[in-house]
Amino acid sequence: MSDTKKTGTPKDSHYARLRRAYRDGKAGRDEKAGRDEKAAAPPAHRPRRKIAPGEGPGDGLVHLYGLHTVRAALANPARKVRSMLVTRNAAERLELGATDTLPFPVRMVEPRDIERITGSEAVHQGVLVEAEPLRTKRLDALGDTKLVLVLDQVTDPHNVGAILRSAVAFGAGALITTTRHSPAESGVLAKSASGALEHIDHIEVRNLADALETLHEAGFQSIGLDSDGPAELEKTFAGDRIALVLGAEGKGLRHKTRETVSALARLDMPGAIRSLNVSNAAAVALYAAGKFLNT
Repeated sequence: MSDTKKTGTPKDSHYARLRRAYRDGKAGRDEKAGRDEKAAAPPAHRPRRKIAPGEGPGDGLVHLYGLHTVRAALANPARKVRSMLVTRNAAERLELGATDTLPFPVRMVEPRDIERITGSEAVHQGVLVEAEPLRTKRLDALGDTKLVLVLDQVTDPHNVGAILRSAVAFGAGALITTTRHSPAESGVLAKSASGALEHIDHIEVRNLADALETLHEAGFQSIGLDSDGPAELEKTFAGDRIALVLGAEGKGLRHKTRETVSALARLDMPGAIRSLNVSNAAAVALYAAGKFLNT
């Protein structure tokens, strides 16, 4: 039997031409779409140029910025605000009303105007005030509070601000720091505190060991937090007035402070990590102390 070679019919040739035309047309449309998409694509993202912080306010004043921080400052009768820079959006969110009725000058600005003062890394949220710093108090102004927080040379303003926020949240009556080796009031500290700076007494002492002895005489049990403390914090509480003492990260409590506190205690942490940032440790300790005092 001989093989016979199939030959294409006119109909087959017609369909072949249609398929080729479709493929060629689709390729052309895809190429054009690619060119159009590339032409319509937005330009490559260019990172914003960073702006360094400007000079401080001078004359012993401080810059406070951020909605929570400024709102709390405006509501605090003890806070003396000298001037304000604010965007229209922030003014509405703060519900300032008629700014010409405020007891200090207010200037409407653009966000970049504030960034020239705070730097572009600061989250100013469209408002900045120039104000007098709050007056620190003496230890004999402590009053009848049952819970205080004592910082032994914690110098980072972000940490101190976060600690202030926790102290206010858990009902501490005062924050005690040393005159030296403690951060001064600043925009960074106040922003980290998120308004808490206006709600708690700040007591400065020259000698921390002497201050702890004074607290003991006033009926406080002082507990120094130490990751190697001999007992768990919850099992150390005694009495009805507690002073929690925390040291700087890395260094911890100084030798004299360790000798002076009523007890050393640790936070019970069963996980793989056995230490916390000082602001986190403060929050946990404040919660535990408050729970003990209120039971």
